[in-house]
Amino acid sequence: MTEPVTDRPEPAAPAVPPQAEPSTGAARTAQTAQAAAVPPQPSAPPAPVPAVPVPPAPTKRRRPSARVLRAVGRWTAAVTVFGVFCAGTAYGITRLERHEVPGLATESDGRWEYPRLTLPALPSGSPRPFAQGNEGEVHHADLRELLIPPPEGAEEDGKDGKDGKDGGLPPAKGGWVTVEEYTGLYAKGEHEELRQRLADDAVRHIAARGWVMPDGTRTSVHLLRFNSGAVADDFYTDAVYGGLAPGLTLDRAPGSELDESWPSKAVPENVEIEVYDEPKPRGETHTRQAYLLAGDTVALIVQTRRGTAPAVPFRQTVILQAQLLG
Repeated sequence: MTEPVTDRPEPAAPAVPPQAEPSTGAARTAQTAQAAAVPPQPSAPPAPVPAVPVPPAPTKRRRPSARVLRAVGRWTAAVTVFGVFCAGTAYGITRLERHEVPGLATESDGRWEYPRLTLPALPSGSPRPFAQGNEGEVHHADLRELLIPPPEGAEEDGKDGKDGKDGGLPPAKGGWVTVEEYTGLYAKGEHEELRQRLADDAVRHIAARGWVMPDGTRTSVHLLRFNSGAVADDFYTDAVYGGLAPGLTLDRAPGSELDESWPSKAVPENVEIEVYDEPKPRGETHTRQAYLLAGDTVALIVQTRRGTAPAVPFRQTVILQAQLLG
C-alpha cells in the first residue's frame, strides 16, 4: 500500500557568520577568480538513467505431476479454446461468449451452456482456501455450494437418483452422499479397502450432483473434503493417483488410461488434475474421468455416453469445477 504523502516543513538554513566587507579592488579580483573557477552550467539536465525492471519471483507450485512433464508442447491449440475458462476473480468467475474468443465464433464447438459461476459466500472472518494465513488450505464454504451447477438442458436422472451399479446418478440439485454410495462407484473388490482408507483419513463430507443431457451424456461430480490440504494430498497421492492408470478402478471403466491429450496449461493455479480415458476397443459406453486436488478437497468427475463421450464438454466441466475449487 502506498503511504500517504504529508507536507513536511523545509529545514531552516544554517546561520552564516558575518564577514568583513572587502575593499572594492579586492572584491573585483575575487569575483573574477570565482567566475573562472565555476564551470558553465549545461542548458538542460542530463537524461535520467532508465531503471532496469526486476522480474517477479516465480510462483511456487506445490508438486509437479508426471503427466505435466510428459504433456509439454501438446495441445497448444486447445489452450486457446479452454483458456477462456481460466479467468476469474477472488469473488466471482466470468464466462466469455463464443464471439469474444478467436476460433469459437460458431455454435458447433460442442460446449454446454453453463450459468454464470460465482463463488459462495464465506462465514464472517474466514479466508479463501489459498489465502495467506490459511495454512491448512481449508474451504470454509458449504461444500454443496462448490459443486458445479448443471448446464442448460440438463435433466434429472430417470433412475433412483442414487450412485451404484445400476448407473443411477446423484440428484441434480446436489446434496450429501454417504461413504457407501461413493465407494459404490468403484469395482466391488475395492470397496472395503477404500472404505477403510476414507475412515483412516477421516473424510469430513462428501457432496455430489449428477445430470443427464439430451444427447444421453451422463455426468456425476463428487467432492470429498478432508481435515486439511495435507490429508487430502495424501489420499490423492496414495489412493487416487496411479500414473498411467487411475489408482482406483471405476466399475463402469475398468480399462482406463492416462489421457495425455489433456491440455495441461489450461489447469487453474492451485489445482492438480489427472484425466483418464477409455481406449479403444471399448464396450457400448464410453467413460471419461478426472480427479482434482484443491486444498482440503478431492473431486471426481465422470462422464459416460453410449458410443462416444465428446471431449469438449467433459474438459469444459473439469476446468469450470477446478475454478470453483481454486
